[in-house]
Amino acid sequence: MTASVPAVILGASGYVGGELLRLVAAHPNFKLAAAVSDSGAGKPIGELFPHLASTFATTTFVAHSEWLDHVGSGGQLALFSAAPHGASAAVIAAAIRACEDKRIDVHVVDSSADFRYADQDAYEAVYKTAHGAPDILNKFTCALPEHVDAIDVAHVGHPGCFATASLLAVVPLMQSGLTDAEVFISGITGSTGSGKSPQPGTHHPERNSNLYAYKPLAHRHAPEVAALAEAASGRQTAVHFVPHSGPFARGIHVTVHAKTKAPVSDKDVRKVYADAYADAPFVQVVDGTPRIKNVVASNQCHIGVATDGDAVVVMAAIDNLVKGAAGGAMQWMNRLWGLPETAGLDMPAPGWT
Repeated sequence: MTASVPAVILGASGYVGGELLRLVAAHPNFKLAAAVSDSGAGKPIGELFPHLASTFATTTFVAHSEWLDHVGSGGQLALFSAAPHGASAAVIAAAIRACEDKRIDVHVVDSSADFRYADQDAYEAVYKTAHGAPDILNKFTCALPEHVDAIDVAHVGHPGCFATASLLAVVPLMQSGLTDAEVFISGITGSTGSGKSPQPGTHHPERNSNLYAYKPLAHRHAPEVAALAEAASGRQTAVHFVPHSGPFARGIHVTVHAKTKAPVSDKDVRKVYADAYADAPFVQVVDGTPRIKNVVASNQCHIGVATDGDAVVVMAAIDNLVKGAAGGAMQWMNRLWGLPETAGLDMPAPGWT
């Protein structure tokens, strides 16, 4: 790769798009070529994201029909998609074809759900809609960087935010063989996980000082977690998932309950996770319980464990917009371009947010 690779962000006016803009701005190798948003086309980035106004003082959003004009022929491109579920696949397929026509070497990382299933039928069974580009599914893989050594395709579908936290907590336990392959997961997410468009569940009077479950045992992330846990661990895993809406903007905390085949100690389980993530720069096994404020605005995941005889609990905390979306996507893009996995992502959490 060259020292500087142009980066294009599709769907750049949403929360994940805004985080991708923030991360690209600080990246040593990626340089923003186009922030793509039909609704924001022509507007300064700082108008939609005031916290980025000084960083992108002269940069405006561009329409989907215009972004390719900002990328030269015969070069390289890091293409991030933060477009919505169900819409991203067709947009990405068109972008890949356009890059082929211009002889552009492109890698894509998609933050939507459109490339999280290798099988079209599996995707359509969960999302109840036709897949937008089934002919390019074989060009994508879906996994967490921590759970695979190498991939043989050019593009990645990043797991969802709840799935990211859950998988980081579940996979080492499944790999260890200490437990039966069945887990019960309770997760709490911040309001940014519902996207930028206002909804009843994210309206401040409803969300503030409130906590409630939604879609218990019926959330669409459960089959995603089950499929990816099996792919990473080699064990078919039954996943029972209850998500909750929390009264905060950013962060996810998941608690995984499982039964072990024989009594285990905290030390036994901590060693499983310490060994599993010994070479994972963004995963830290902590003493006590992980806390959202210690990871928000960073790409870190903190994991804690507790045991009581044959009962084990694993807790994981991440920032849903960073490690669960934009940061995880950047982590993958670094790997696809042969860069250090930590490039542009080694910022600490600010604390006390």
